[in-house]
Amino acid sequence: MKILLLGKGGQVGWELQRALAPLGALVALDVDDTGYHADFSRPAGLADTVAALRPDVIVNAAAHTAVDKAESEADLARRINAEAPAVLAHAAASIGALLVHYSTDYVFDGSGDQPRAEDAATAPLSVYGRTKLEGEQAIQASGCRHLIFRTSWVYAARGGNFAKTMLRLARERDRLTVIDDQIGAPTGAELLADATAHAIRATLADGAKAGLYHLVAGGQTSWNGYAAFVLEQARALGVEIRATAVDAVPTSAFPTPAARPLNSRLDTRRFQQAFGLVLPHWQAGVARMLRETLT
Repeated sequence: MKILLLGKGGQVGWELQRALAPLGALVALDVDDTGYHADFSRPAGLADTVAALRPDVIVNAAAHTAVDKAESEADLARRINAEAPAVLAHAAASIGALLVHYSTDYVFDGSGDQPRAEDAATAPLSVYGRTKLEGEQAIQASGCRHLIFRTSWVYAARGGNFAKTMLRLARERDRLTVIDDQIGAPTGAELLADATAHAIRATLADGAKAGLYHLVAGGQTSWNGYAAFVLEQARALGVEIRATAVDAVPTSAFPTPAARPLNSRLDTRRFQQAFGLVLPHWQAGVARMLRETLT
């Protein structure tokens, strides 16, 4: 089996290189690789890459994820998040490949306090959310076999993340101020990659498993709760923390160009039932990431 991974340098792409390798021959590309076109800002060339490699599985881990910046560069966000997945979907359909794609809770408006199921009404609040929804819809309309995973609050040990930012600030300040009215589940790139590899193998064996799924870690918290947990774990690992409190404030205290959904809860029962997996609580993944980065 040949697998084409696009966006290998991102948080999820980096973990996918490890998780997908045991499944078959892996060709992993990023925007600056030579030999094959993998620049999502110029979507048309992606079809040539697929035609040249003829993979059995295409995994798209590339995206325009700068949520606020997308508000001022909507055309670029649309090319990367909507037009490029559409090109990949049609290319996948032409050779019978399975396309794996990642989407987001930002396709919803964030109202209410219940986890959203896959068939819940979408109503994105931002350019990022709208373009990601357009990408989903283009894939579904193409007729290609696909797995679309909506996820949220993604972090990884590699590179920057929310936890590292909180630790840096906690060493510099006596108190932190963190939003407490956005609720979701911090989800590790490692978990996404491992779950993806399992789902690919299961879907190739049973095509009925193809479709749209919500894929996030178990449980829920606010950004404030997330920050407090990070500091608690860091102290337990012997890290000196200056901050003595994490003050709670509403989203309105930190205005941003793009609106954020307050309710990022996603119902993952369909994924867990389809693939026979139990998604671990978010705290387990964050604690593990902190142990890796702090010890």
